[in-house]
Amino acid sequence: MPKIIAVLLLLSACTTLEIPDTYTYKIIKTQNFDLATWQKITNADAFYKIYIEGDGNAFNASGYPSQDPTPRGTLVRSLAFQDKSPNVIYLARPCQYVKSPICAKRHWTTARFAPEIITAEYDAVKQIAGTRPVILIGFSGGAQIAGLIATAKPDLNIKKIITIAGNLDHEAWTKYHKLPPLNESMSLNDYRAKFQKIPQTHYAGEKDEVILPFLIKEFADPKDVIIVKGATHNKGWESIEQKIWQEK
Repeated sequence: MPKIIAVLLLLSACTTLEIPDTYTYKIIKTQNFDLATWQKITNADAFYKIYIEGDGNAFNASGYPSQDPTPRGTLVRSLAFQDKSPNVIYLARPCQYVKSPICAKRHWTTARFAPEIITAEYDAVKQIAGTRPVILIGFSGGAQIAGLIATAKPDLNIKKIITIAGNLDHEAWTKYHKLPPLNESMSLNDYRAKFQKIPQTHYAGEKDEVILPFLIKEFADPKDVIIVKGATHNKGWESIEQKIWQEK
């Protein structure tokens, strides 16, 4: 049954991504949201690699908030499904794939990093990994999620944070693009000192016009930032796949 549900969900997102037999679709229940995950756990006592989805289909082609933020792209799921590490989890954002009663458009726009969002993502990671070592891999807005659950919340054993086209400073991002501020959201800026103490690598796309490389460099230590030649926001990341899969 979980396999059938997973296929249907992927089809609803207009994708044809094949789900490996080693992965199981599971819904993680938290206080406010049910979160979609695909999990491969073969050695519960080993480290966990958790891939956190980006903001997904937050806006439609006309620039208005969409009715469903479920991602259309497969970048994060594809990376997770090909990772040969013993324990790999793809973690969606609230309201992606699964609609909880609380879901509203604010949860993928101005409140995309709101306290209830961060708490839900934190609770999911805590339920999955407990106190075991965790590597968080966050794409786009998933980078902000990774940073906030690692710094604003207690008791996670974060081994490393890896970001891809990561939105680490959403205030600088909205200001640069002349977008309305995410005024219902928490900010990693408030936890920057603690964040800087965590081992991390940030991959920035040379041709990314959504999260420009300078936005990442201005927030993170430049020595932790790697520019990926030719990469745009959603494409051209093939050269870093092996590096991410080999992280342990």
